Amino acid sequence: MSTSIAGGPELPQSRRLVTEIPGPVSRERFARRQRFVAGGVGTTLPVFIEAAGGGVLRDVDGNSLIDLASGIAVTGVGNAAPAVAARVAEQVRAFTHTCFMVTPYDGYVDVCEELARLTPGDHAKKSVLLSSGAEAVENAVKIARAYTGRHAVVVFDHAYHGRTNLTMAMTAKNMPYKQGFGPFAGEVYRAPMSYPFREGAAVDGTDAAERAIDVIDKQVGAANVACVVIEPILGEGGFVVPAKGFLPRLAEWARSNGVVFVADEIQTGFCRTGDWFACDHEGVVPDLITTAKGIAGGLPLAAVTGRAEIMDAVHSGGLGGTYGGNPVACAAALGAIELMRGQDLNAAARRIGELMFGRLRGLAERHPAIGDVRGRGAMVAVELVTADGHTPDPGRAAAVSAYCHAQGVLTLTCGTNGNVLRFLPPLVIAEQLLCEGLDVLADAFAATE
Repeated sequence: MSTSIAGGPELPQSRRLVTEIPGPVSRERFARRQRFVAGGVGTTLPVFIEAAGGGVLRDVDGNSLIDLASGIAVTGVGNAAPAVAARVAEQVRAFTHTCFMVTPYDGYVDVCEELARLTPGDHAKKSVLLSSGAEAVENAVKIARAYTGRHAVVVFDHAYHGRTNLTMAMTAKNMPYKQGFGPFAGEVYRAPMSYPFREGAAVDGTDAAERAIDVIDKQVGAANVACVVIEPILGEGGFVVPAKGFLPRLAEWARSNGVVFVADEIQTGFCRTGDWFACDHEGVVPDLITTAKGIAGGLPLAAVTGRAEIMDAVHSGGLGGTYGGNPVACAAALGAIELMRGQDLNAAARRIGELMFGRLRGLAERHPAIGDVRGRGAMVAVELVTADGHTPDPGRAAAVSAYCHAQGVLTLTCGTNGNVLRFLPPLVIAEQLLCEGLDVLADAFAATE
């Protein structure tokens, strides 16, 4: 094993290639990984990282890669962020675990208080802390069912909510998430999502919502629905931003019919879209909101936050988990939130978005394969299509991403058809580094014509 080196923002913020990608040491380590790690665990780029910080990842071969993934929107405040690392170190020295359900501690309550303050709406709120996004979604459904006495769960086309049995049922994409793992949990129903590129940009969001509501009313019945669960901007489904008015109309319908409106902000939350939460953009106030990913600077923490009367519908002992709200993860979350406020990472995300949209729209003018440029803040994507301007082109997406990887820029793909390139840079990335990454992306499109 290699001796670790210091990461964090002091790591040189530049792309540097000293070997091919992946290099010989990474290849050796990956062979060992293949021997001991289950084959079902995928890998996007087989380089082993020894340090990271700011907008770079340093691998065991000495290469420094530009990070346009943030561990799938997790390290928005940057890897090994000082405020996170300091609070974690202090907490580790004090204690690492008691289980909050056995003997409580302030850190858990402090995070819940922050969530009550930061999440949309000024009503009384309570939270339960958990360990993963899928666990948060499952608990949101449990809470909604307990509150309403109903069972049906409505989700949307192209949704991704997790890999547990219930959240696989809620997820729309079969491969690789659902294939061979059924049967899945019942009472999950799917409604059409607003997808402006596929519907035509002129489609009104309110009209798209009425189409979804019609499906729910006819196929499920409003009186049977415990909750509607929706990502305000689709994540794995392709970074689809619904047309304006879609989310407010759905929330209004839910409120009118006694349905709990659940916003899955696991990928969109904590400054990623230029607001604390994506729902803030249209003033949507969910009944429950699920969070994870960016909440704790890289440590495993998740939450369900919602109206106090809904959260309190569950009997004592009905919520929790051995590791939920672990004290070290809570300390990390408090450090991450401190950085988000202190460095105004909402403004940073908006600036990243302005820069990326300008560059990507310029690329789209030169490359017809880019059918759509979309997103919000530092959550940006391009959808790739064939010459007809419509048919998804996952092969081109894979080729462009592979070129970027070889040149030391970490990119991700997504979308139900695998034809979307998604960009999730750390919110603390240096502008010159982001521009260099976009230069490599431009080269990738030229090289894959």
